[in-house]
Amino acid sequence: MFRQRPIAVDLFAGAGGMSLGFEQAGFDVLVSVELDPIHCAIHKFNFPFWKVLCKSVEETTGSEIRNSSDIGNQEIDVVFGGPPCQGFSLIGKRSIDDPRNTLVFHFIRLVLELQPNFFVLENVKGMTVGKHKEFTTEIIDKFENNGYKVNRNYQVLNAANYGVPQNRERLFLLGCRQDLKLPNHPDKITHPAKSNNSIACTTIALSKLPSTPTVLQAIQDLPEIENYPELYQQDWVVTDFGKPSNYGKKMRNLSLSKNNYSYQRKFNHNILTSSLRTKHNPESIERFALTPYGKIEPISRFYKLAPDGLCNTLRAGTASNKGSFTSPRPIHPFKPRCITVREAARLHSYPDWFRFHATKWHGFRQIGNSVPPLLAQAVASEIIKVLGIKSSQLKSGKDLKDLGETRLLTFDMSEAAKYFEVNPDVIEPRIRKK
Repeated sequence: MFRQRPIAVDLFAGAGGMSLGFEQAGFDVLVSVELDPIHCAIHKFNFPFWKVLCKSVEETTGSEIRNSSDIGNQEIDVVFGGPPCQGFSLIGKRSIDDPRNTLVFHFIRLVLELQPNFFVLENVKGMTVGKHKEFTTEIIDKFENNGYKVNRNYQVLNAANYGVPQNRERLFLLGCRQDLKLPNHPDKITHPAKSNNSIACTTIALSKLPSTPTVLQAIQDLPEIENYPELYQQDWVVTDFGKPSNYGKKMRNLSLSKNNYSYQRKFNHNILTSSLRTKHNPESIERFALTPYGKIEPISRFYKLAPDGLCNTLRAGTASNKGSFTSPRPIHPFKPRCITVREAARLHSYPDWFRFHATKWHGFRQIGNSVPPLLAQAVASEIIKVLGIKSSQLKSGKDLKDLGETRLLTFDMSEAAKYFEVNPDVIEPRIRKK
């Protein structure tokens, strides 16, 4: 069956990891809703041809989503999103009554208002643990009492099994209207290579799958930032890249996976972006150098990446109104420093044309808060199968898309809020430690 690309809506969109994954699977994500103006600016830079609604889902209606975009009265194929999940994180105190978890019910409300064929709710593994299973059951019951059915055999998927060089587990709830067929959770595409520093392959079936790219394969072609002092002042430089792995070729768009149906972007293949350098003191540099691969440096608590292993889970930390906690960044496997935002993006499966905020603070938060695109693509592809759509790869040179204005990458909160005509205090300002 051939038809125009199916329509999707992204709630809690952030910088756009799930949007990109669904685009790669063949969807047009015509609307994305995001509260944070700085995240909205980055989303608009990378997806300038679709609508970004810069507001809270609590204040958003289904009719607004339709009428503010090209959707109008068209049928929506899928609504997806990951409501803020701090109330269920395994590294924090979990509470069903945590007010942050009420956003899940706004996700449900918007699904019921928009009446898509399918929905995908992504969240942390903590929602499957102990008493919090009751909350997950409550979500499922709410959908099932309102015309949807849900795959009750929900699964926690590890991004490492879908071509992402990172050990990252997330829950995915898949649902559809009562008259449709439920999509399956995706089968594993890759398995982490056997290594002392990575997850070992444990079954015969997995051994038949291609290996997940390693840390080294993910970043081996990236230029050495130590050669560019200008990266202390700006996050980009025009330079030469090294020899990429097969994974690196895909991240640089030098080759395209057969199942990648995204729009190609216009960008300079010789520009290294999102690579602002960090000034470490001599003591930190010495400690980083002495830390063995795959171990945690005891003072900073930073994990040193093993070149033949996987990246540990990249986390976002918290905003200033939640303690201004900066999540530990991994140590580069060969250089005595923390990895750059671009290196983190490679380890998260973002292609090199995808850019983040020029500051390390926002850039790392945008990656740590997002679903790895390749994981999202695997989930989205299962919905494509049930829709019965045969996607076609967009020809290079045709449907080539411009990226947005580069000023979107450097907005501070007040500038971003002014651009989207919203209150600059919608996100409490970051309090910098003296």
